[in-house]
Amino acid sequence: MKPNDLKPPFPKRENRCVTIDDRVWYIPDMDTQEESFVFPGWDHSSLFGNKNPVCVEYCSGNGAWIAQKAKENPNINWVAVEIRFMRTRKIWSKIKNYQLDNLIVICGEGMHATKKYFPESSIQHVYVNFPDPWPKRRHAKNRIIQSNFVKEMERITVPGGELTLVTDDENYSEQMIEVVSANPSFRSLFPKPFYVTDTKNYGVSWFEVLWREKGKLIRFHQFSKVPAL
Repeated sequence: MKPNDLKPPFPKRENRCVTIDDRVWYIPDMDTQEESFVFPGWDHSSLFGNKNPVCVEYCSGNGAWIAQKAKENPNINWVAVEIRFMRTRKIWSKIKNYQLDNLIVICGEGMHATKKYFPESSIQHVYVNFPDPWPKRRHAKNRIIQSNFVKEMERITVPGGELTLVTDDENYSEQMIEVVSANPSFRSLFPKPFYVTDTKNYGVSWFEVLWREKGKLIRFHQFSKVPAL
C-alpha cells in the first residue's frame, strides 16, 4: 500500500466526526459531533481486540521508529499519534505493508486526544521522540513537554509505567528534566545529569539518523511513575 491510498472518511463533509477506520483513529480539530463518540476501550475489536500492554508514541512523524517496535514486539499494542495527515498516511502504509495488527495511528492533536479519550492507568509506556524544540524563546510555550502534558502522562500511565523523552536540543533537554522532575509522581531512571547519550535496542528514527549524521548529541531521558502508597 502507498501513503496516497489512504483516503479520509470525511474528505468534504463540514461536520467531521471522530472515526475509527482501518487502523486509523481520526480526531478532527473542529468536531461538532465528537460528544456522540464514546471510547470503546483499547481491547475493542476496532482497535486492538486484546488486553496486551499499550504503549504510545507522540509526534510519530513518518512512523519508522514505532513501526519497527511493533514488528519486534508483537505482544505489545502500539499507538502512534501524529497531527499531520500526510505523515499519518506514511504510518498507515507501514501498518498495511508490514501487516501490523498491533499498531494504530491517531490522526489528531495529541493533548486533545489524550484528555478527551485516554482512560486512566491504561498506558504502559509513553515515548516522545524528537519533538519540535521551538528554539526561539518566544515560541517555547509551544513545546509539547510542559507541566500539563506531564500531568496527563501521570493520569494515563499505569503504576510503574514509564515516560521516555528523546531530543537533540540541549535547552529542551534541560526543560524536560526540570518539568518532569517537578512532578512528584515521576522519578528519573538515570542518575544526574538525568540522561544518557546512547541506549541499547532503543530503535532508530529518521530524526536520530539525521542529527547523528550532523554530529549532534542525542539525549535520552527516562522516568518511571512511582506507585501510590
